[in-house]
Amino acid sequence: MDDQQERPAGGALEEDGILSSDKPLPAGGEEARPPSARRRAAEGEAGLPAVRSRARALREARRRRKYAVVAALAFLFLVAGILLYRHYFCPTRRDMPVRVVIEEGESASSIGRKLHEKGVVTSATLFRFLAWAQGRQGRFRAGHYLFYPGMRYGEVFSLLEAGPNNQIRLTIPEGLTVAQTAEVAARATGMDPGEFLEAAAAGDYEVPILPEEQRNNLEGLLFPKTYDLSADITARELVEVLLRQFQVETAGLDWSRAEELGVSPYQVIIIASLIEREAALDSERPRVASVIYNRLRLGMPLQIDASVQYALPEWKAVLTYEDLKTPSPYNTYLHKGLPPAPICSPGLASIRAALEPADTDYLYYVATGNGGHFFTSDYQEFLRVKEEVQRR
Repeated sequence: MDDQQERPAGGALEEDGILSSDKPLPAGGEEARPPSARRRAAEGEAGLPAVRSRARALREARRRRKYAVVAALAFLFLVAGILLYRHYFCPTRRDMPVRVVIEEGESASSIGRKLHEKGVVTSATLFRFLAWAQGRQGRFRAGHYLFYPGMRYGEVFSLLEAGPNNQIRLTIPEGLTVAQTAEVAARATGMDPGEFLEAAAAGDYEVPILPEEQRNNLEGLLFPKTYDLSADITARELVEVLLRQFQVETAGLDWSRAEELGVSPYQVIIIASLIEREAALDSERPRVASVIYNRLRLGMPLQIDASVQYALPEWKAVLTYEDLKTPSPYNTYLHKGLPPAPICSPGLASIRAALEPADTDYLYYVATGNGGHFFTSDYQEFLRVKEEVQRR
């Protein structure tokens, strides 16, 4: 056919080295892909390692940041732990001591609060927990202590278990005057007796039972008892302790009995002071009280030697007839009725006897020499027994 060749069926002619689009690509061959596709594939294969490298770098960066945060938090916790430990367990100790009084039967919680308020321990809660954890509850002893602010818990526990380190014991017997009490207190505490007497005469204490005219006279109201006191207690503080104990001891008494007996509550204490100095046996105190009340009702002078002894410049074991003439409102031989104030500090047994006298008609008693007395309502019998006693 005129220089033309028949085209193969379904084929394509090659013109100028370019394949016609009608020519099918060899299946699966690289040369069969369009240049743009081959270029994109080549670029993808070349970029894959770079993408993977960037992802790995990001993961490493996140891991490093996480480690840095963990390390920073761990450091902060360590610093906080050290500071908390130093604050709670190793505080700065100061040199100025503080006084703390631990009461009998006081709980660890209450003790912890007291110590924390004084700055001795850093935490009342931690004190209670450590006392419980170490089994120390119930082993702390009552009394007066000197602690230092900023003490360690172990030191505090050891002190509380060893017992009071700032305490003295003062025993005031029944029947002492204020002046005698001052001497006893001075021997136990080292304070000047004059300071005690000055404090007792201050006249500014709140004592409801005390009449206004006796505000500066605390005779009969400094309660006799054994006291555990701070070693550096002042005279004023000691007077307050003795007065407070009087109110505690007498709070449960039936003071309405005073009116029934025809006296005031203060006069009950005066009578109790006379009983205290006259009776040695508790069983006889109500009978001595009955003699006093019977004489008061009859208008008889009490004629109690102990009141005369109080009026004398110094105490005498045996009174003379001249002593019985001593001019003093406390001389119950010369003056009817009660003395103007108590002659000593009575104990609770004498105060009870003054409120609850025995029901008798006795008007006289005489000491029998064995610590007891003979009681009678007959004057002649009194004289007879008195003579018999004197002849022994």
